[in-house]
Amino acid sequence: MKRIDLIPIAHNAQMGGQCGHIDPNLSEDALFCDPEKGGEPVGFYLKNVPAKLRNLVGIANAELLSDRVPKQNMNRKRPVEVEVDGEMKKGYFSIQQFSTIIGAVPPKPHMRRPYPGMSSVHQVKSAQTFIKAMLLACHESEELIREILPNVFDFQVKCIAENCPPQFRFGRLFTSSISNFNISAPFHRDNANLEGCVNVIIAKKHNATGGNTTVPDYGLTVDSSDNSILVYPAWKNMHGVTPIVATGPGGYRNSLVFYPLKAFAKYV
Repeated sequence: MKRIDLIPIAHNAQMGGQCGHIDPNLSEDALFCDPEKGGEPVGFYLKNVPAKLRNLVGIANAELLSDRVPKQNMNRKRPVEVEVDGEMKKGYFSIQQFSTIIGAVPPKPHMRRPYPGMSSVHQVKSAQTFIKAMLLACHESEELIREILPNVFDFQVKCIAENCPPQFRFGRLFTSSISNFNISAPFHRDNANLEGCVNVIIAKKHNATGGNTTVPDYGLTVDSSDNSILVYPAWKNMHGVTPIVATGPGGYRNSLVFYPLKAFAKYV
């Protein structure tokens, strides 16, 4: 496995700025090491997940694409320029986007819910296969973390135990999961996550390019190839997701994500 030392570089990316097209410069298995921690590994990338995890993710992805799983639709229009009768004219390209959250959700007083709970998707009978497949995929991802990043695994087990009651956990290392269909993201940092912990991002892709995670602080852009996994401390650095472009019929990129929120600490 290739070793990558996370050495900061100068860049012009800004928080909230749009993430444009960037070709990946990492498309092979790699271990991310932090020089500030004496070179300790803090994350990794695998181009292809193990067979058991791949099968579970395949089931979850198929369910997500069906009408059995509730979704929050975020269909958007992207400005484009097209040539019409020899002239370049501005127009809009419609992009189908949606997401589904499962696991624990934090309090949202502005929505008249000043208490934490579990995603309403858990109450939907037709979504149970999706939830089960995602939970089993979470367990398999945790075993990869235990194997490749034992110190991170031990720290995150302890951190979750200290900051999240059992009823708000998803697996051993996380509180929540979100699955995103065709959603790229501007530059941001996951400030709501427990510090010192990692996220898991598993990609499903078909007839599409882009959707790569890029971390400007290190000049690193990770290939979001089908069945790849990225394990990374998303709370630490600004990062973004490059635009997703269909290259054939039914083209899409899904990201299946597990993450640990800090919103449940006061309920322990």
